[in-house]
Amino acid sequence: MGKKKDKQVYQTASSIESFGTEVAEGVNPHEMARQMPHASGVYLMRDEKDTIIYVGKAKDLKKRVTSYFLANRSPKTAALVRKIHRIEHIITGNEYEALVLENNLIKKYSPHYNISLKDGKSYPLIRITNERFPKVFKTRRIIDDGSSYYGPYPDGGKLELYLDLIAKLFPLRRCGTPLRMRDKPCLYYHIGLCSGPCANLVSEKEYQSSITAVKNLLEGRTETLVAQLEEQMMQASKAMNFEEAAIKRDQIAAIKAIETGQQVQDFTQESRDYAAIEMRGPLCTISLMQMRSGQLIGRALYRGETFGDETETLLNFLVQYYADGLKLPQFLYVSHEIDVDLIRRYFTEQLGGRLEVNLPSDGKHFRILRMARENATRDVEKRLKSRDNSRGLEDLAEILGLATPPSLIEGFDIAHLAGKYTIASLISFRDGNPDKPNYRRYNIKSLEGKIDDYESIREAVARRYSKILNENLERPGLLIIDGGKGQVHAARQILDDLGMFEIPIIGLAEQFETIVFDDEREDLQLPEESEALRLVIAVRDECHRFATSANQAARSKEASFRLLESVEGIGKKRSEQLMKQYGSLEVLLSKSAQELAKESSLPLPVAQRLLKQLSL
Repeated sequence: MGKKKDKQVYQTASSIESFGTEVAEGVNPHEMARQMPHASGVYLMRDEKDTIIYVGKAKDLKKRVTSYFLANRSPKTAALVRKIHRIEHIITGNEYEALVLENNLIKKYSPHYNISLKDGKSYPLIRITNERFPKVFKTRRIIDDGSSYYGPYPDGGKLELYLDLIAKLFPLRRCGTPLRMRDKPCLYYHIGLCSGPCANLVSEKEYQSSITAVKNLLEGRTETLVAQLEEQMMQASKAMNFEEAAIKRDQIAAIKAIETGQQVQDFTQESRDYAAIEMRGPLCTISLMQMRSGQLIGRALYRGETFGDETETLLNFLVQYYADGLKLPQFLYVSHEIDVDLIRRYFTEQLGGRLEVNLPSDGKHFRILRMARENATRDVEKRLKSRDNSRGLEDLAEILGLATPPSLIEGFDIAHLAGKYTIASLISFRDGNPDKPNYRRYNIKSLEGKIDDYESIREAVARRYSKILNENLERPGLLIIDGGKGQVHAARQILDDLGMFEIPIIGLAEQFETIVFDDEREDLQLPEESEALRLVIAVRDECHRFATSANQAARSKEASFRLLESVEGIGKKRSEQLMKQYGSLEVLLSKSAQELAKESSLPLPVAQRLLKQLSL
């Protein structure tokens, strides 16, 4: 689609308020559906308040919309139909234009029953702002304002290495955006870490030359930068300024180390995503797995409620997920038969990137997709079981003396094995349901091998709520600790020190499922049938599962090293390299011997021996 056609579709989406299907007063939605034409287009369903509740596209509007009113429709569809008061439609030239318009309308109106992205795990990027004197910093948000973005970086250490190197090499500003002019520069200028654009102490041309060098560094074009540093190092050495020469030497070494890391990471050029969808009624979970350079770098679950079917919901999700054009892989493997030609055209014409879309039926891609689908299945079934918790939230508020039912509940638990692998889990429940995107894990650093659950709770709570305080994030309506009085008082002490007196805390002592408080109230035992107790137990159990799974993962990784090292030709160094590259034995074993040898620089006989021995 050309720019002119894009503009027409956008204008149609922008002016939809003035659009209305011309039907007689009192005509019911089923009759509205029958009056639709046999043409490609988009349909909009409105409720009694005239709010758009669902947007869909169709190759044939009449066939698609009348199908909602068939006698053998599913319970999910029947539930949607009961909410429809009016149906509008917009005719487009073809199904592709309908897809583009549908996406624009979903973005504009966020209809309740269309799939919407609700993710949690997003990898950080490096942002270079679009200003006369740009700022360079880490972010997880992409803002469409002309800024440049680099990443994402699944390895946070690599990102910090870049930022640290940029700060040392280039005196760029660190103050807020937009830049505010002042008479005198700040402290960073006086210690040589900023060139002082706020006080007109550097020209725009000179500053932009540093920004160009930063972009070259992030894009791997470092020859000129290294040559400049080598020249500066030689000049400093000749002037017997050995301290300055040593700094330049270390900077050159850091750049070359990054280059080496990039070469290893990019050894395999393929980038692949696996997307699987599962639905139970209106509940929908999409599991997305990302493979880069032969390594699993990300797993995420996206949840929503929708009255669309699996195929159209997955298609809508993919259009939303890849909308910024920054995450496009080379290959995409999907669990359902979406319109491959349609989405390929969308990626090419709207996002400027080619993407191969496949539905595998066997082989390694099928096995990885099966893992993604299993993750989605478990998630959506768990959500179905714990759907309506409104009664439990209301009862909990009344029992605990809270002003309102706690919309956001957070919980902590500690897991360790004889002092090793001590991990704190933070889980989040939103409106009584697990909110996995906001789960976090904390490797406890303050114990030095000791076993101290109280100190572990203090460290985890301090790290979590210092971040909430510093970044002004949403505060929970209730904090639940897996433990008794000691753990609860440890958490209370930290929150009080941070001035967060308003956050209520309870603990759940496991032996008799006893609720303990952070003040002088007596312990409370609720009847087994209590909805409030069921909700607290659900939070506690999820805390425990999440903490234990992380602890087991750490132990499993160590066991994986030992298993790999049992193969002749695989030593400690090579086993660590394989686990770093593939992330797990499951992913490693999904490779063929030829792929393993090529991707990991293993001799083919060793790769064959490894797969044979570990697959027994």
